[in-house]
Amino acid sequence: ALTTGGIHTPNHRWVVCSMLARLHLLYPDKKYIDRINDWLGEGIFMDKDGHYPERSINYALVENNSMFIMGRLLNKPSLFEPVRKNLELTYYYMDPDGLITATDSRRQDQYKLKRSMVAYYLFYRYFAIRDKNDHFAGIARLIEQLKGFEEEIINRSLFHFLECPLLLQEMQEGVAPPVDYEKLFTTSHLLRIRRDKTVTTLFGGVDWPLIIASGRSDNPNIYAYRKGNALLKYLRVSSNFFNTGYFYSDGLRKENNQYILYKKLKVPYYQPLPKNLRRKDGDYKLSPSVDGRFWNKMDYSERPVSNVKTLETTVSLIESKDNNELTIQVTGQAGVPVTIELCFQEGGKLSGVEPADNGNSFLVSGMGEYEFGEDSIRFGPGTVTHRAITGLEGERYSTHFGSLRTEGMYVYLTGTTPFTHKLSFG
Repeated sequence: ALTTGGIHTPNHRWVVCSMLARLHLLYPDKKYIDRINDWLGEGIFMDKDGHYPERSINYALVENNSMFIMGRLLNKPSLFEPVRKNLELTYYYMDPDGLITATDSRRQDQYKLKRSMVAYYLFYRYFAIRDKNDHFAGIARLIEQLKGFEEEIINRSLFHFLECPLLLQEMQEGVAPPVDYEKLFTTSHLLRIRRDKTVTTLFGGVDWPLIIASGRSDNPNIYAYRKGNALLKYLRVSSNFFNTGYFYSDGLRKENNQYILYKKLKVPYYQPLPKNLRRKDGDYKLSPSVDGRFWNKMDYSERPVSNVKTLETTVSLIESKDNNELTIQVTGQAGVPVTIELCFQEGGKLSGVEPADNGNSFLVSGMGEYEFGEDSIRFGPGTVTHRAITGLEGERYSTHFGSLRTEGMYVYLTGTTPFTHKLSFG
């Protein structure tokens, strides 16, 4: 089956190849090598930042492991290169507690922060020893101090050390990895800023046109903020503009000392088809609307449009040592309700907010505070001009009764266009 069977997704190719490499080690057969080389002949994609096609922490583990196995067992050291490059990237995706952000993923992990750096330990250790890489050694030493290391590595992974004797060699102490940095990953439009135990994430890299499907990035979590154990899991912005739902940025750029997210929406009204394209039976092409919200048998691409309404959203971030200032501006069509959604890690304590139904709260004015253990985040000031906080996902989701609501403690701020509001987090 492994020598003749097909696959579905990019990483499946490399999993099949790694298993064929193990088979060849036990039962040498040229057909295994031929099939591996056939798949490898397609090339291994990695962007300049170090992402595999899925941009996924979960699948990077699968691909790194496959390259790692093939590189060792088939004596193909060139296959180590994408692993090294991905390891360089992964450290900057890590929070101080060892969890790795997946905000820019194209797969099902894009809404979760649950994969630990412990899962990457063997790779960092191997290349620290093999390459005498002090940077990787420092990361490996850090991972040894993380929660879950003993269970995952000492209790469950010792067989890797038996299979790969190099892992048993003594590893140098290495150099401590940086805890003060500002990294913009331009291929996925993800910004990561760390100031010791404070971490800022800004994201503007969804895949356009926006299609809800595995293999595409469609995450509306544009901002996250951590101070120690206090975590704002995400901030989202939604507007009731023809049910277009959450704001998704068209990239992320830096101008002077600020980072900017931006998107201009255009929603038209449709005019009659040109006479030469009309059909007496009314049987027109099933096609998407110009704005991509819905499909119908209206042959939209051929229709003249009029009364085009626009909505422009800009989110800018200015980061300093003590706090972040986020400016949210929504202009264009007047009178559009805007909702800012904050989701904090469940299990904390909120103050300065007005409780509402279903575990939600509003920050009506002044500053709010979220506490988790000994750490806290102050945020605000608040603003509330309406209390419409349902259906924020938009028609792409509501038509199938979908929801993007996650576990967490929710705080809402609202306004009406033209809308400009500055939020501080510190």
